[in-house]
Amino acid sequence: MTAASPERIGPNSEVVRDWLADYVYETMRADSLEQIVGRLDSAIIAKVPELSDRDVRRDLAASTRAHARTTLSGITSDTFDYVLPEEAHAFARTIARRGFDLRVLLRTYHAGLDAVIDYMTDAIEERPAPQEIERAVMLRMFDRATKWVNMSVELLTDTYMEERERVLRAALNRRTETIRALLAGDDIDADQASVRLGYRLNQRHLAFVLWTDEGESGSGDGEVIGLLERVAAKVAAEVGAGRVLTAASGASGMWAWAGLDDAEQGHGRIEQGADDIGALERSVADLVDAPVRVAFGAPAGQIAGFRQSHREAVAARQVAERGPVRAHRVIDYREVEIAYLAGADDAAMRGLIGRELRALSGRDANSARLRATLHAYLKSHRSPEATAKLLGVHKNTVRYRIQRIEELLGRPIEQRSLPLELALACLAVYGVDVLPDRPEAR
Repeated sequence: MTAASPERIGPNSEVVRDWLADYVYETMRADSLEQIVGRLDSAIIAKVPELSDRDVRRDLAASTRAHARTTLSGITSDTFDYVLPEEAHAFARTIARRGFDLRVLLRTYHAGLDAVIDYMTDAIEERPAPQEIERAVMLRMFDRATKWVNMSVELLTDTYMEERERVLRAALNRRTETIRALLAGDDIDADQASVRLGYRLNQRHLAFVLWTDEGESGSGDGEVIGLLERVAAKVAAEVGAGRVLTAASGASGMWAWAGLDDAEQGHGRIEQGADDIGALERSVADLVDAPVRVAFGAPAGQIAGFRQSHREAVAARQVAERGPVRAHRVIDYREVEIAYLAGADDAAMRGLIGRELRALSGRDANSARLRATLHAYLKSHRSPEATAKLLGVHKNTVRYRIQRIEELLGRPIEQRSLPLELALACLAVYGVDVLPDRPEAR
C-alpha cells in the first residue's frame, strides 16, 4: 500500500481507526482511565464550583468514568449509536435533587467538552500520531466528542427536568431548600422551618452523615438511598432519638439529624457518655454493615448546633476517607478532631510527625510497638500501671519501653509531651503513609 498524501487521509480511514484502536487499548487501562477522569473532573469543578461538594463530586466522577468508557469503546466504529450510561442520568438527577438550576448541568457539559479538547490536544502531543494522519485523528476525536456532548445535553436535560418536577411536587423540595438555608446560615424563622421539615429545631441535635464504599454507587441510586434511610432510622432509634431528619446528598450519600430532647433513655446515654468518646461508636457499630459508613458530629443545641454538628460530621467523614481502610465503619468527630485540625495543612502535619517522633518514625515493627506504647502512656496520664493494663503487658515492660523511647527521642517525654501526642494522634488516624520516608536522626 502506497503512502497517501495528508489531504487524502480522512477521519474515517482505516489507518486512523487503527491508530485510535491502539490509543484506546492503552487508555482503557485502569490507571490511565482514572488519571483522565481526575483531570477532566478537576477542570470541570474549576469552572463549576457548585460541584465541589464531596457527594456531588463523587457522582460526577462516576458519570465521567462511564462516559469515557462508552465513548472510547466506540471511537473506532463508523456508526454513532451510543447509549448514555445510567451513571450520567444519576448525576443529572443529583443536580436536580440538590436544587441546582439546569444551567449547572449545561455548564458542566460545556466545561467537560473544553476539558476533553484540551486533553486530546495533549494526548496527541504526548503520543504523536504519524504526521500524515495527525489532522484526521484530531478531526475524528473532535467530531465524536462534540456529538457525544450534544446528545448527552439533550437527553440529560429531559432526565433533569423529570427529576426536578418530581422533587418540586413533593415536600422533599421544601425540606431540601430549608436544610440548605439552615446550613448556609440564612436568617430563617425556626418555627416555620420546623413545620416545613417536620422536625423541631429548638432542641439538641446529633448530626451524622452516611455514605457507601467506593464502587457501590451508580445505577441503583434509588436503592442505595433507601438503604441509607433504613440505617439512619436504626441509628436514630439506637440513640433514643424521638425524630430523625434525613436528606439525600448524592446518589450514594445522606445527611441526617437525630433530635435528642424528645429522647429520654437515648439522650441520657449520649450525654452520660460525653467523656467516653468511643461510647457512641460502640453503641451503633452493630447496626452499620458494608457497604454503609457513618460519621457523627457532637451533639449541639438549637439552629447553631444543627449547623455545627453537621459540619463536624462532614469533617469526620473527610478524615475517614483520607485515612487507611479500616474495619470500623463508624467514626465520631470527637475521636478524630485533633487529627482533622492538624491535618488541615498536610505538609505541616507531616513535618510535625517527622520532627517530633524522630527515630521513632520508622516503619518497622519495633518502632510501631514503641509508638503504640508512647501513645497509650500519654493517654493514660503518664501512668505505667494504667498503660500496662491498656496494652496487656507488665508495668516493668512499659517502664523499659519508655526509657528506650526517651533515648531515641534524645529528650524527656515531658519536654515535648503535647506535640508528641498530636503527632501520634494524627498517625493513629491517617496511618503509616504520613510517616517520613526516613526517620530523622536525633
